[in-house]
Amino acid sequence: MNKFLAFTLSALLSSALMAYSDSDMDGVEDSLDKCPNTPFTDLVNSNGCSIKKLSPKINYHHFDIIVGANYTGSNLVNSPAIDNYSASLQADYYYKDFSLQATTSYYTVDSSDGHNTHGMNDSYVGAAYTLHPIKDLSLRFGAGVLLPTYDNSLNNNKTDYSASVNVSYMLDKVNLFGTYIYTNINDDDVTVYLSDGSSYNILYNDTNAYSLGLGYYFTNSFYLSGAYNQTQSIYKNITTDAKTLSTYIYYGIDKHWFVNLAYAYGISDTASDHAASVKLGYFF
Repeated sequence: MNKFLAFTLSALLSSALMAYSDSDMDGVEDSLDKCPNTPFTDLVNSNGCSIKKLSPKINYHHFDIIVGANYTGSNLVNSPAIDNYSASLQADYYYKDFSLQATTSYYTVDSSDGHNTHGMNDSYVGAAYTLHPIKDLSLRFGAGVLLPTYDNSLNNNKTDYSASVNVSYMLDKVNLFGTYIYTNINDDDVTVYLSDGSSYNILYNDTNAYSLGLGYYFTNSFYLSGAYNQTQSIYKNITTDAKTLSTYIYYGIDKHWFVNLAYAYGISDTASDHAASVKLGYFF
C-alpha cells in the first residue's frame, strides 16, 4: 500500500474513523501492524512491514561559485621585479558528466621600475564532458574561448580558442592524472616603435601546455596533489617553455562550502618565481 495515499485518506476521513489508530501512517492499523515505525517513504504489505523502499529523486543539476585571491611574482635577471595581484570570480554548472565554466579576474601589477597597471584579464568560457571507458579511469575533454576583456595598449587583442584533455586514474585513494591544453592564439603580429626611432616585432604563436601529477584523498573532504607543469610561451622569440612544480589542496568545510589552495614554484627562467592562490567556493 502506498503510504502517501494512505496518509491523505486518513486525514480526509478522520472524523469518521476516530477509533482508528495508525501511528506510523503506513495504512495498517496499529493493532494489526507487525512492523511499527516503518519509514514514511516505504511501501508496506498487509502486515505493515516494508516491501519496497522508495528511492529519493536524484538531482543531477549542480552549481558552484568560487571567489579567489591570487598572486604571481617574478624577479628575472634582465627585467624589473613584478608583483601581480588579482581577484577572480568563477561559476560552474554540472549535469551528470557535462559541465560549463565561466571565469574572469581583475589584476593589479606593481613593477620595480614604477610601471604599475591594473585592469581586467582575459575571461574564459568553456565546456567539458567526462567519459568513463573502464572502472577508475576518467577522460575529460574540454573546449573554450578566451574573450579579449584584457585592455591591451597595442590594441591587437582577439578571441583565442582552447582545447584540452585530462586523464585521471584512481588506485584506491591515489589519483594519477595528466593534462594537455592547446591554445589557438589569434592576436596579430605587431611592430613596436620606440622613441629613439628603433623598433622591434612582437610575434605570436599557438601554445601547448602539459602537466603530470599525483594526488591522494585523505578523506572525501581533503585532497592533496603535486604536479609538474610545462607551458609554451605565446611569443615566438621565447623558445624556452615555462616550467613549474605545483601543489594543490581541496578541503570541504561542509556539504556546501569548500576551499582551494594552490602554490607553484618556477624552475625555469621563463616561469614566474612564485604563484599562489586561495579560493572559497559554495556548491549547491
